[in-house]
Amino acid sequence: MNADPRFTSTPFTPEGPQPLLRQTPPGAAYPVAALGPLRAAVEAVQGMTQAPVALAAGTALAVASLAVQGHADVETLGGDRPCSLFVLSIALSGERKSSCDKPLMRALREHEARQADTYAAALGAFQAASDVYEAKKKSALRDVASNNKEKRTAGEVDFAALGDPPRRPLLPERTASEPTLEGLFLALQIGLASLGVFSDEAAQFMGGHGMSADHRMKTLAGLNSLWDGSEIRRTRAGDGVYTLRGRRIALHLMAQPVVAYGLLSDPLAAGLGFLPRCLICEPVSTIGARLSANARLDDAAIARFGARLTVIIETPMPVTADGQTLHPRRLELSAQARKLLTGFADDVEVRQRRDGDLAHITGTASKAAEQACRIAAVLTLWASLGADEVTLETMADAIELAQFYLGEASRLASVATVSAQIADAEALKTWLLKKWHHPEVTTSEALQYGPNALRERPKVRAALGMLAEFGWVAALDAGTEVRGAPRKEAWRIVRGLDGV
Repeated sequence: MNADPRFTSTPFTPEGPQPLLRQTPPGAAYPVAALGPLRAAVEAVQGMTQAPVALAAGTALAVASLAVQGHADVETLGGDRPCSLFVLSIALSGERKSSCDKPLMRALREHEARQADTYAAALGAFQAASDVYEAKKKSALRDVASNNKEKRTAGEVDFAALGDPPRRPLLPERTASEPTLEGLFLALQIGLASLGVFSDEAAQFMGGHGMSADHRMKTLAGLNSLWDGSEIRRTRAGDGVYTLRGRRIALHLMAQPVVAYGLLSDPLAAGLGFLPRCLICEPVSTIGARLSANARLDDAAIARFGARLTVIIETPMPVTADGQTLHPRRLELSAQARKLLTGFADDVEVRQRRDGDLAHITGTASKAAEQACRIAAVLTLWASLGADEVTLETMADAIELAQFYLGEASRLASVATVSAQIADAEALKTWLLKKWHHPEVTTSEALQYGPNALRERPKVRAALGMLAEFGWVAALDAGTEVRGAPRKEAWRIVRGLDGV
């Protein structure tokens, strides 16, 4: 007798493990046409490396910012501001971050090498002059302390004639890769007034001493002050009290997602305002599509970029007599540029309402108009270092770029809402599926060999418990034999219906 089809049960098909995280949607295409005078070099680097164009664009903007930031401040709707840019580019290992950096920074590195040779000679002359000065000073003071009246008089005359001691030459470095905040301030105290912090492997910076738990707040607050162009007051034992005025910092950090997400989820980084000061981008990966036949070489465009960079960084910056305090001129907005900027600022303000699409990133959104001004200043000064104003066309380009980075910040903000426990479980899941080649794992093995962030037994247990809840592992009975020994806590790894 045939079964009634109305009551035939549908075979059960297991769903398999469930995702821990909602996938972040891909961002918009980078508006490369809005890069104006930087476009050709960026497209040349992208064509050569086949990396995401946003990586090359981030480097070009940051390098150009470093080059011009000492020469002018830009008018904004809230007053004059530096044209320094902070850029944070997020990309996987193997995305050719270094390959994007090197051709755009080559002229800067060559300039630093030439200046290092000049500095070495100047330092030698300074040390020789200092030795002579100190010898004369010591002799004069010895005569001043003499019981002989004539010697005392001669010593006083000699001491008065000494004048100021020789001035140590300024450190010529233009960049630093992983400085502590104190090291950065020291470089600004004894070196140039305009510096760049550049790292194509930002884990070194984010995991360094300056970003440790004890120093993170101080470092982020100090970087904020430098982005703002504020004066820096320092009081330190041994160093005394000093104030740094007229200093500028440009920054470009390239970080892998596992590192960058830690910063994005750091409440200090957002709450103190560091992240809102950054142009953040995580472009779609091009790994797997970078075929040799598609590579394009345009050495001429890269050479022109390098030549322009050399001209600008070798142009003396407006500084005080000691060479260490900048007095940048004012770059104004044309009337049309200001009108366009005002419309953009008002639109972004409305979108920050409680029900608006930017309500979750009000810190970043509130700085979008200023970011547009800074970008516009960089593009303007790169094209013409002596320009008097930002044109309507350049402001339109800058707003398009600022809008792109605002969209990226909005898209990536969801990363900051991921709980630490979910993030730990995701890290452990990735390790189990990609690096652990056994069908089972013990809690002790996960603790000993697993991700560095999970080197505490309570964290490992919590992560394994969450993976069990979502179906990625299944607890084995106590005493189950695993790799020849009975185990108190062990788990069977579920690799999903597709083996992943």
